[in-house]
Amino acid sequence: MAYTTIDNPRLYFQTKIYTGNGVDDRTITLDGDENMQPDMVWLKQRSEVRNHTITDSVRGGSKQVFPNLTSAEATDSGTVKSFTSDGFVIGTDNQANKDTETFVAWNWKAGTSFTNDASSTGIGTIDSTGSVNTDAGFSIGTYNGSGSDNTVGHGLGVAPDMIIVKCKSTAHDWVVYHSALGNAKILTLNATTVAQSATGWQSTSPTSTVFSIDNAANSLNQSGQSFVFYAMASKKGYSKFGSYTGNGNADGTFVYTGFSPSFVLLKETSNANNWMIFDNKRSPFNLMDDFISSDIADAESTGNGNNRMDMLSNGFKIRGSGTATNRSGSNFIYMAFAENPFTTSTGVPATAR
Repeated sequence: MAYTTIDNPRLYFQTKIYTGNGVDDRTITLDGDENMQPDMVWLKQRSEVRNHTITDSVRGGSKQVFPNLTSAEATDSGTVKSFTSDGFVIGTDNQANKDTETFVAWNWKAGTSFTNDASSTGIGTIDSTGSVNTDAGFSIGTYNGSGSDNTVGHGLGVAPDMIIVKCKSTAHDWVVYHSALGNAKILTLNATTVAQSATGWQSTSPTSTVFSIDNAANSLNQSGQSFVFYAMASKKGYSKFGSYTGNGNADGTFVYTGFSPSFVLLKETSNANNWMIFDNKRSPFNLMDDFISSDIADAESTGNGNNRMDMLSNGFKIRGSGTATNRSGSNFIYMAFAENPFTTSTGVPATAR
């Protein structure tokens, strides 16, 4: 069996950095010749305090949800307006295109539409609709809450390792499931809080077809409200969702992923701390100490020697003693996406940067 079925991760995930120019209907083209049409664009201004935004092809262009806020979905034609075959179109809003300011966009590919009528298919108990890429283990979906115990079809065909849910019709926290924490814990993407014991997932792990939502969890299932979810599953050589334990010193923990990462998001779960995002476009060389926190609107932190890492040919290694990445004895969860697999499907090894 091949080590990986994804020799070119850039077909499914890319980071794009650019500088704003304030011009309307500007097309941002992703790098390379892969012609990846993104279905989810997570955008953040790097150089000033601005909210994060996520726009996806399921909800449509100009529809934003904000990872650092509880706010409902907003409509703004000044940010990501539409998607192209190899990028996206932006307007003049300062959150997406302020003149001379710097930006980063993290882009994921889904691409195959699905509609699940639960009563007809027998999959789940409430309807869901969305877009899925089973090769890359990524789906985007929407559903309507009922206030009763329910199951929601996610389209992946395998059990997701991470699910991020946001109510888009009214203000609620973002809710995160992570397989390393299990089905009785939740994290909050827009907050620094520790992993909370909760019944939001009905204390039931996701299956290859559905995930469970509890009757009392308004942030997942409030009656009459609409929700969007992003579900992800590990794919060998392309994506990994796991955990590690910090050691509190500069020679930090090494985390094996099986690929050379291009993007790592991590969160300390046993103490209150920021979510941390690293990527190899904003930090093209090791040591990497340029990070953005998903739970706050702050500009990118640059040159922070306490929270930093190396991205290697087969994983990442923490290189600082900061508590947000390496508190001694503390648990951290992560999600990571590849630049290159450690070994391709034909047996060619990747190299370190």
